[in-house]
Amino acid sequence: MTENFRTHVLEITTGREEAVVDLTADCEAFLREWAGGRDGLLNVFVPHATAGVAVLETGAGSDADLLAALRDLLPADDRWRHRHGSPGHGRDHVLPAIVPPHATLPVIGGRLALGTWQSVCLVDTNVDNPHRQVRLSFLG
Repeated sequence: MTENFRTHVLEITTGREEAVVDLTADCEAFLREWAGGRDGLLNVFVPHATAGVAVLETGAGSDADLLAALRDLLPADDRWRHRHGSPGHGRDHVLPAIVPPHATLPVIGGRLALGTWQSVCLVDTNVDNPHRQVRLSFLG
C-alpha cells in the first residue's frame, strides 16, 4: 500500500456477556500515530459474522439501551435455524444485518470528526466468542 493508507488490528476481549465496547480512544491513538494531521477516512471493520460497529453515545445508558433493544428484536431462543453454540446463537449471525460490521468516519486534521456525544463502539452479542479483532484503516 502507499504511505496514504495505514492499517492496524486491535485485539479486544469482550468477555462472556453481551457487550458494547467503546473503541474511540483506540481510534484516536491510531490516528495520532498514522494520520499525521491529514484529512481522510477511518474505516473500522470487524471481521466476524457475529459482531458489529456502531456510532452512538456511551456512558449515559444508550449502550445498555442498545443491547436491550437487540434482545427484544433478536431474542436468544429456539426460533433460529442456525443452531450451533449457545441457545439462540442464530440471532448473533443476524446482528450484522442490523448493526453492520463496519463504519467509515471522517478524519479532519488527523482527528475523528465525531459529534459531541458520539463514540465508535464494537457491539458483540455472541457470548461464545470473547475474543474479537477490529481492523482500523486510515486513508488520507
